[in-house]
Order: sequence, then structure tokens, then C-alpha cells
Amino acid sequence: MLPRMKRTFLIDTDTASDDAVALIMALRSPEVEVVGITTVAGNVVVRQASRNALYTAELCGSSVPVFTGAEKPLKRAHWSADWFHGRDGLGDHGYPAPRRAPEKMGAAEAIVELIEAHPGIVMVTLGPLTNVAQALQKKPEIAKKVSRCVVMGGAPCCVGNVTPAAEYNIWVDPEAARIVMRSGLPIELIGWQLSRGDAVVGETEITHIQGLNTSLARFAVESNSHARQAYKIQTGEDGLCLPDPVAMSIALDPTVGTEWSDHYVEVETQGELTRGMTVVDRLNVAGDERNRALWEPMFQVPKAKVCWSIDSNRWKTALYAALR
Repeated sequence: MLPRMKRTFLIDTDTASDDAVALIMALRSPEVEVVGITTVAGNVVVRQASRNALYTAELCGSSVPVFTGAEKPLKRAHWSADWFHGRDGLGDHGYPAPRRAPEKMGAAEAIVELIEAHPGIVMVTLGPLTNVAQALQKKPEIAKKVSRCVVMGGAPCCVGNVTPAAEYNIWVDPEAARIVMRSGLPIELIGWQLSRGDAVVGETEITHIQGLNTSLARFAVESNSHARQAYKIQTGEDGLCLPDPVAMSIALDPTVGTEWSDHYVEVETQGELTRGMTVVDRLNVAGDERNRALWEPMFQVPKAKVCWSIDSNRWKTALYAALR
């Protein structure tokens, strides 16, 4: 039997604590080759995001190239999430500087080049979508060369984590998110709510991870310590809420998602209360006469696949495997 060919991944990230764990999952997977990591301003400033990505790759023994991208959203000021992840994005534990530097090429250019060099590539986005939007503006036809675009973002259930209506990644740069949703990329939307409830890594499971006694396991728990405290203040739930690793587990194995449906998804860019809201046409009413004019741009592209539930045991099993 011929060996299975590795799938090719391109990851765009605003590397903070949960992003770092997601990177570990991809870089440690024997079934995936990560050909590039692009960084964007989001959780932290973009240079810190590159530093964190390089440090995480180093922990994994990977020399994957890291490309620094947008320093701010397309049309707005940058709002970091240091209140959640700490000033350095990794819980402020004083991790040393990585030995490598980012590549000289910018992220948007790298996205275009890597997609063109690897038709059928899987793109996984873990932060605001600024870099991806800029790449699409440079060369819209790259959308047709991506086999899957797994987007960690949005609150299709309409429970936001940065405002009542919006999830952070989409809220930071809603104009970029709208460009991506209208681009024709084969979107798989993994909302932040999928990392709540049974998907939260609780105290017993944290103890299990620590018991693996590896440098990656220790880093995964330690770097998320600040985020754990912030999440408890925000929701009352104790444990590690890890949206980006949940999304990565689905990118690695789509069957971790147990309930899916296809819908048009728009992004609100003008609302005072609803900036960055992911508006999901769940009842398929966008084409009705009263809605058609506003939704017309979406009818030119495929519907997004929206994930509504996951197998929490399988997601956690994938996490443990990556940290061993």
C-alpha cells in the first residue's frame, strides 16, 4: 500500500496562548505539512504574534517559515486582547526570544505565493482576517485553489465574547471578514461557542495533561494560565477554553464536528451594537423579496459550512496526542 500523502496547511494567526496550542497540534501532526505561518495583529501586536509563532515552532522542532502581516485592521484601529491573554499573549511568563527571525516577505504576499504553489491547500485562520482579505484583494482567484478554509471566528449562536453580538476575531476587522465571506473561499465557520461547556478542559483534564510530563504539555497549560483566569471572570466557567485548538482539531479531522449545515454568512460592519456580528441565514430567508437586495453579493459564492456541535471527547483526545 502506498503511504498517504501529507495534507498541506497554511495557518494565519494572531499568536497568543490558545493559538500556540493550535500550532502545536498542526506542527506535531504526522498527517500534515505546515508550509507557512502568517501573523496578524489581533490578540497582540503583529511583531509579538510573529515572535510567539516562532517560539512555538521552536518548541516543536519545526523550521516552518513565519511571515509577518498586517499591523492593524483594514479601516480601524487595532484593539488587542491583552486583558485576556496577557501583555505578551502567552500569559507573561517571560519566555525567551526565538532563535529565528520572521521571513522578509509580507504575509499577504506569502499567502498568495503559498496557495499558488500548493493547489488544494487547507487554510486555517485563527485570528482577524486582515491578511487573508489583503491577499484576496491582490489576487481574488486564489480562492478557487483552496480546498478548505477553516475559520475560527464568529458567534453563529449570537453569544459574543467581546460584545454581546460579536466574537473577537471578526469584531476586530469586520471589513476584512466580510471580504473573506464574499470571496468564494470554501469557508468552514468554527464559532467560539464550540469551545465552551463540555469542550472546556477542566481541572481533571489539566492534571492529565500535566501528567504527560512533556515540555509541550507544560507550555500548553502554563501559557494559558492568564486566559484561564480571564475566562472564569468572563463566563463563570473554570478551565481552559481553547477556541483555536478546537478549530484546529476540526481542520485535522472534520468528523470532530458532529453537526453542520450550509448557510450564507454575512458580517455586520455598520451597526453600533452589532459590529462584527456573523449574521447566519439559518432559515434560508436571505433570498426573500424583503432581504434580497442586501444579500445579493452572497448569492455569487458558495454557502459557508457552519459547525454547530463537536465531539468533545475526540477533540480532547487529539489535544492529548499532540502534547505527548
